[in-house]
Amino acid sequence: MKTASQTELNAQMAFPPLPYLEGKKANDTLHLYLQIVGKIRLALFPKVNHWWHVTLYVSSRGLTTRPIPYGDSNFEIEFDFIDHTLVITTSEGKRKDFSLVDGLSVSKFYKNLFTHLTELGIDVKIKAVPYKTISTTPFAEDEEHATYDKEYIGRFFNAFVRINNVFEEFRGRFIGKSTPVQLFWHSFDLAHTRFSGKEAPKREGANRSDREAYSHEVISVGFWCGDQNVQAPAFYSYTAPAPSGLTETPLRPESASWKNGMAVLMYDDVRVATSPRAVLLDFLESAYLAGATKAGWDIEAFKLKPV
Repeated sequence: MKTASQTELNAQMAFPPLPYLEGKKANDTLHLYLQIVGKIRLALFPKVNHWWHVTLYVSSRGLTTRPIPYGDSNFEIEFDFIDHTLVITTSEGKRKDFSLVDGLSVSKFYKNLFTHLTELGIDVKIKAVPYKTISTTPFAEDEEHATYDKEYIGRFFNAFVRINNVFEEFRGRFIGKSTPVQLFWHSFDLAHTRFSGKEAPKREGANRSDREAYSHEVISVGFWCGDQNVQAPAFYSYTAPAPSGLTETPLRPESASWKNGMAVLMYDDVRVATSPRAVLLDFLESAYLAGATKAGWDIEAFKLKPV
């Protein structure tokens, strides 16, 4: 019979430690790699509402574009975080890959990837500069970002698999329009969004991407590994447009709080819990109910009924 301490230790290992400062250099480099691959999907994938056509997804080995249509065939780009390889496969049975290693600069990653795409007969043009990140250096010139820490990336991947699983479970409780669980490479967060079906007021001064993303009422949940402002990984939820009284609504668990209009639960509070899955689901549900109640959504109509 397992002791309580053993159970807690197993739960913590299931959600591995991801200290922000320890992983910052690796995260920054990976973020830029992901932007290059994400921009390829943006350039070639048929447009889908709310920018769903640009995102990446958690796979059984890492992160993937999923199949991208190209002519009469398709191809897929996958970050394999088990063998630490970038893999390109096509529906015609062709394959190209290269190793992800410490010292692989963004410049080398960019050039390797496009060389392999050319060899596979895939012609794609992207705007080869970072989008709203810590870097403004064109991808082809960036030799600064070159940190690939296999041990940290392994933990990062394990965390994303477990978080993705919980998000998928949460997604299944809602029968209205909702997004896949997807990774937005511009902001480097894993997210899931629910829609009320109602159009939202136009955002004055919003850019094109925000006008498209928030054309309808949404409640989003997500996870990101931290940034300069919040130097720790965290889960979040926001309601847009934000209804009156939202941030006065209690959240679960008690360690969750409202920060700048967003519900926030620190990753480490989930990681050390006896049941991280239960704690995370509780947070997601409470944040959704807070937004849906205050915004007047038909909560019962959207709830999955038992079969």
